[in-house]
Amino acid sequence: MTMNDYFEYRHTVGFEETNLVGNVYYVNYLSWQGRCREMFLKRLAPSVLDDLQADLKLFTLKVDCEFFAEITAFDELSIRMRLVELAQTQLEFSFDYVRLDPDGGEALVARGRQRVACMRGPNGATAPSRVPESLTRALAPFAPAPLAEIGRPA
Repeated sequence: MTMNDYFEYRHTVGFEETNLVGNVYYVNYLSWQGRCREMFLKRLAPSVLDDLQADLKLFTLKVDCEFFAEITAFDELSIRMRLVELAQTQLEFSFDYVRLDPDGGEALVARGRQRVACMRGPNGATAPSRVPESLTRALAPFAPAPLAEIGRPA
C-alpha cells in the first residue's frame, strides 16, 4: 500500500485466470475487486473482521467493470480502490485496474465499481445497519472529499 488517495492491492496474473485465447477471463476482475476489499479490511480495518465473525454482513448489491485493454498471464497489476460514496448503511467503491510495466510505466486496463450494503442479524433475519465507525475511519483517506461532504454527518 502506498500513501495515495487509493488503497492498493498488487496481483500477478496466473495461467488459471486466463481463457483459451490467453487473455484474462472477465469474471476474474470481479474476484479481484473482492480480494482488494478483503485485503483493505485485513490491513486497515481488522476490527470489522471481528464484526463479520459476529453478526455484520457486507452484501454486494451491484458490481460492474469496463474493459479498456487485454491482460495476460504474468502481467503485474495494481488494483486501486477508492471510496466513491458513503451513506448511512451503504458504501460504493471504484476500482482502477492498472498494468504495471517492467520499465515503470502504467496503463489503465479496466475500471470497476461495487456497491455494498451493511446488514446485521442472523441469517434470514438481517436488517440494514449503519456502516461501522471503524470502517468509516479506515476509509477516510480514500474518499474523494471529506466524509461529511459525501453523505456522512460530521
